[in-house]
This record gives sequence, C-alpha cells and structure tokens, in this order.
Amino acid sequence: MLTKNFTHVNAANQPTMVDVGAKAPTRRVARARCRVVLGPELLARVQAGEMPSHKGPVLHTAILAGIMGAKRTSELIPLCHPLGLDDCKVTIEPDGPDALRVECTAVVTGRTGVEMEALTGATVAALTIYDMCKAFSHDITIDSVQLVEKTGGKQDFHRPENL
Repeated sequence: MLTKNFTHVNAANQPTMVDVGAKAPTRRVARARCRVVLGPELLARVQAGEMPSHKGPVLHTAILAGIMGAKRTSELIPLCHPLGLDDCKVTIEPDGPDALRVECTAVVTGRTGVEMEALTGATVAALTIYDMCKAFSHDITIDSVQLVEKTGGKQDFHRPENL
C-alpha cells in the first residue's frame, strides 16, 4: 500500500502549489527520452534532409521546439514552478531502422527539480517531428516517453538502460 501523499494537494484536498521556499538551491539535472517511429522510408528522407519545409529542416526545427517547450513548461503543466533553466539540450538520433530517439536534458540551480521540463522538451520535439512529417504519413507514433535520470534533489533516479 502506498503511504505517500500527492504533493500538489493541501490538507483540505484542494490543488496547491508546493512551497519550495525553505529548500536550499542545488544543481538539478534531468534527462528524458521518447521515440518517434516514422517507418524506414520516411526516416531515410528525414535523415537525408529531403523534407522541404518553410519552418526549416525537420531535425533542427524539432530541437529548437524542444528547447522552447522545456522553457515554457510552467505555462503548460498546472502548478509547475517557473524555472530559469541554466541549460537545455535536445538531441535526436536514429533508433533502429525506422525510428528516432529524442532526448532532452534540462539543468537548473534551484529549489525544485527539472523532470517536467526534460519530459516536456522531449515530447514537444517529438510532436514537432510528427507535425512536420504528417504530410507524408499519418502512420507515425510517439512512444516510450520516460524519465531516464534525475539528480540533485531529495532523491536521485536512474532508469536501467535496457528499458
């Protein structure tokens, strides 16, 4: 049985922002990833840069969108603290013959973690790939959205790499 309570609920069972004012600022890092399955033909076209777009190259545009999404997480997820990120990196690499692996690493020196920023950054980058490629196919999936690791808070987390 779970003995923990939800953090964003007060004693009256109402939504509340977590008060982090008494916490000491620490360097906090979170890395999240997801997978965009495009199919082999569409993946090859994306990698070759053969996708004409007024928004720019698919992968570069997705990287920029992911960073922008991470920076605006508090505007999207209720009760997330607005954070001035120290750093945010999005990488997109092939993952097998038909997919891309999108990773976002967010860093802040602060009183609360950056897991939501890393997850949002990876997901927004993946959604941007979908948006830019949907004219060629709607048979695109985004899956395996997950926190890979976080450090610097009350408790570190590391997901085993084989998951």
